[in-house]
Amino acid sequence: MRLRLLRKLVDAITLLAQPTGTTISAICERLAIDKRQAYRVIEEIQSEFKIMIDKEKPLPDGEIRYHLDREFIRRLSDIKVADINLTFPEILSLYFIKGHARLYRGTDIEENIERAFGKLDVFFPEGFARNLERIKSLFLMADKLTKDYTGKEKTIEKLTDAFLRQKTCRIEYHSYSSGKVSRFDIDPLKLFEWNGGLYISARISKDDMIRTLAVERISSISLSEKDFSYPEDFNPDEILEDAFGIIYDDPVAVKIRFSPKQAPYIQERKWCKNQDIEKCADGSLHLTLRTSGWYDVQKWILSFGADAELLEPEDKRKEVMEEISRTAALYRLGRKPSG
Repeated sequence: MRLRLLRKLVDAITLLAQPTGTTISAICERLAIDKRQAYRVIEEIQSEFKIMIDKEKPLPDGEIRYHLDREFIRRLSDIKVADINLTFPEILSLYFIKGHARLYRGTDIEENIERAFGKLDVFFPEGFARNLERIKSLFLMADKLTKDYTGKEKTIEKLTDAFLRQKTCRIEYHSYSSGKVSRFDIDPLKLFEWNGGLYISARISKDDMIRTLAVERISSISLSEKDFSYPEDFNPDEILEDAFGIIYDDPVAVKIRFSPKQAPYIQERKWCKNQDIEKCADGSLHLTLRTSGWYDVQKWILSFGADAELLEPEDKRKEVMEEISRTAALYRLGRKPSG
């Protein structure tokens, strides 16, 4: 909805920027709207873009011509915005980043992003809009795995503020593993996206441990006046590289056999920073991972069903076998579905 409005505003500004200006009738025709909506567009341009619009005396037929304020146009030419001169790859990169903002769909943050891009559209050089239309057709962003952050804008804002000012926060957090809501103090160190969700790396004050917390599970947050120092030996990017998922715990080395059917899929991707692939004569392959986060690794192995077999280490292989046995028990003949 917001994007459609921005497009209408840009089209209206294009008409107003003509040397002869434009009329309400011309705006209605160009934007396919009625007169009441056209007047609203004029108001939006002045309030959203801070662009002054002048109007001439009525024409013989009663129509009034509207045009951009001459002083505004003069100032605009002095700014020399054409010097921005973004290349097509740079524009492409901007819209790739914008596409990942789907995390904020339905929030005030999304509106701010759309408003910013709408304003950029107005000030870019001639022909730029055509490139934007081409770019938009290149991207299809899947939303089915994206979490809903509607109503979490204040939480995100406070986390960002605490990070920038290095202030300790008091939060209430819902833990799925315990099913309880706990209250504790954190030092927010890093905000990052993972598989359609927002997470923070935070130092828990009570035990001085670094943990990964899901933003949507924070039910309340308040900033204290207590300052914290960023730990010098903490490198969140390096930790995430070493972790298989987002859970960082004790290091683990695993060796997995993948069937010939899955071998091409496994081979074309890099699953973690430290990995080795050994091709087998029958078309299968052995993948060795040296990473952390056994819980995420185990889930991943099990997701391949019979096409993946954990070979080493023996204790983890036993855990996988026990999990498969528990799953198989759910499907034994004669068992009725629960509920």
